[in-house]
Amino acid sequence: MIDIKVPTVGESISEVTLLKWTKKEGDYVERDVIAELESEKATFEVNAEKAGTLKLSATEGDTLKIGDLLASIDESATRPEAKPEAKTETKPAATGNAVPEKSKSEPAPAGAAKTEERTAPAETKTASTEVKATPVASAMIADKKLDPKTVTPSGVQGKILKHDVLDALRNPGRIPGKELFQRTERKEKMSNLRRTISRRLVEAKNSTAMLTTFNEVDMSRIMELRTKHKDKFKEKHGVGLGFMSFFTKACCFALQEWPAVNAYIDGDELVYHDYCDISIAVSAPKGLVVPVIRNAESLDMAGIEKKVIELATKARDNKLTIEEMQGGTFTITNGGVFGSLMSTPIINIPQSAILGMHKIQERPVAVNGQVVIKPMMYLAVSYDHRVIDGRESVSFLVRVKELLENPEQLLFGKDPMKALLEL
Repeated sequence: MIDIKVPTVGESISEVTLLKWTKKEGDYVERDVIAELESEKATFEVNAEKAGTLKLSATEGDTLKIGDLLASIDESATRPEAKPEAKTETKPAATGNAVPEKSKSEPAPAGAAKTEERTAPAETKTASTEVKATPVASAMIADKKLDPKTVTPSGVQGKILKHDVLDALRNPGRIPGKELFQRTERKEKMSNLRRTISRRLVEAKNSTAMLTTFNEVDMSRIMELRTKHKDKFKEKHGVGLGFMSFFTKACCFALQEWPAVNAYIDGDELVYHDYCDISIAVSAPKGLVVPVIRNAESLDMAGIEKKVIELATKARDNKLTIEEMQGGTFTITNGGVFGSLMSTPIINIPQSAILGMHKIQERPVAVNGQVVIKPMMYLAVSYDHRVIDGRESVSFLVRVKELLENPEQLLFGKDPMKALLEL
């Protein structure tokens, strides 16, 4: 009998949660994935070390310590012969009864095909008339510009009647089919990841002298560049041209000009970094995760975009490793994808600063004494005032703004004309 214990997944991680078993009690396994565990930072799989019969020692949802017994494998168990038997049974059926079975089975597919031909139009018709309503109800829905999905039908075969529309208008915001004035509650156990997020956010608020400075950036030039070159960019590099590469590139230049923003406190010392490991906040199914783009200052635009897609995909599929989420020096978070106009992001400790991107919104701004409409975005930098002074934080954000509004500077980190004139 071989014991499978909870493996060590990180220096600071002492316990994990058993998310689910991928194999059942008594299953015969051959180095298969048998379980999925979740630590406070990532989800990972556990494989069977030997072939044999599986005996489970924990249940889904259990919190286990590192080194706890997860399961056992009886390697002396004989391999089941279910698969060879299935093949043996199939062969005689094909050889011994080939002619009779074929002759009997031929009419069935033909009949099935005809049935499918008859039912397919009916299904299409049903799909196209999914929302049914009486003429009066339809007119009221159109007049009031009401979403039919917010109306609970009470007519025959799910037809919306006049009083259904009136009921929906009397109760705006009501979810169809949901009981009015209900007060039910439900409890769910917090996952390790959610508990870690909670602990780290409170720790960041309580252990840093956090302050936020704001600015706004005119996104016109970047949007023009994307519109003009996005097709050629994707054709050449195989990846779309997004906003994240512009912001990451701009932050890398600004961080190297203002190194305190790229530093953190370690005891009584300040640790400065000559490289930029940019953490990007990603909303994953089980909570916020922050994977890291290593040496972002050395990557080109396509390289950054490819890395962003790779990390975001892994985050959504819960495939990020511990190594991919450790060691960032600065974080970028984009609340704009959810519609946020302005926010004060919380520092991702032990880092000292975080940049918050927001929604691009057309607003009237003054340009050379004239009011014009521009696509504007508010930027926010939250920083640890113990490490970063106001001058450095504001100058950093102004530099990011300048690089984004003049994207040609992202090539050299300075104005090309000033570079030419050595100014």
